[in-house]
Amino acid sequence: MKIIDHAEVLRRLTPGVCIGLMRDCLADLEDGRATQYLRTVTPLPSGDIMGYMPAAVEGAFGAKLITVFPGNGSRGLPSHQGSVLLFDGPTGSLQALADGGAITEVRTGAVSAVATDLLARPDAGVLALLGTGAQARSHLLAIREVRPLRAVTVWSPDREGAERFAREMAPACGLPIAVCETAREAVAEADIVCTLTPSRTPVLLRDWVRPGTHINAVGACSADARELDGPLVRDSRFYGDSVESVLAESGDYLLARADGLIGEGHLLGTLGELLLGRCDGRQSEADITVFESLGLAVEDIACARFLAED
Repeated sequence: MKIIDHAEVLRRLTPGVCIGLMRDCLADLEDGRATQYLRTVTPLPSGDIMGYMPAAVEGAFGAKLITVFPGNGSRGLPSHQGSVLLFDGPTGSLQALADGGAITEVRTGAVSAVATDLLARPDAGVLALLGTGAQARSHLLAIREVRPLRAVTVWSPDREGAERFAREMAPACGLPIAVCETAREAVAEADIVCTLTPSRTPVLLRDWVRPGTHINAVGACSADARELDGPLVRDSRFYGDSVESVLAESGDYLLARADGLIGEGHLLGTLGELLLGRCDGRQSEADITVFESLGLAVEDIACARFLAED
């Protein structure tokens, strides 16, 4: 069995490589060449959670076991930790154990980059990041692979963390990064917005968003949490990574629907359908598009399969 640690994942699973893997696995999922199941979430006595995410891809299957401990920031630890177990398809033998936190970090940014490439305007060049944790880093590095970024704005309730992010990432990506006092200021001139927060209530409001903006909504991943307000969801062309996941886990979608702002047909399709030409994407320069990222087990298993190869 191969052990693939955090450093090896980040060294080999570069944004460019991972974007290609994600395109392939999302198309495979839509075409029935990969299989996955909704995550099982187990509440822990501490109030934190453990998740189990199984999937099968060509030649392999496995699962990601992950813990979510939002209070870990004060301990100097990531909020999301875990491992991906990869098994050989023909024999069922355990092939690899890979760092799940590193895979989650890279593949989540890569999937948002696929969505951005499919849905953002071709000339989109200003990126706003709401949140400055590990996902902000991965989203910046991935999205610059698919759009010619000119500038980046960031906002976080942790001003010190936002300033540290800007100091570290500006030279790393060769782009100016402006730290903003408010989320509204950060998105004022943005063409692409990524919401990357653990907030359970909206951090991005309809009134703040310009026509033509593309939004990757990443932070809220339960039916009772939302990063986008209802009017923003209502006025957007709305897409997900999986129909089943959106209908079960997307608070952005489900709470807007409960408020009577959207109907059953508001989810227009998935990234897999867009990749295969089975649904329509952006229709005009003025459209606001939203990709609701909930995270899929096939993405983790596809990454682990790549990393397990010699």
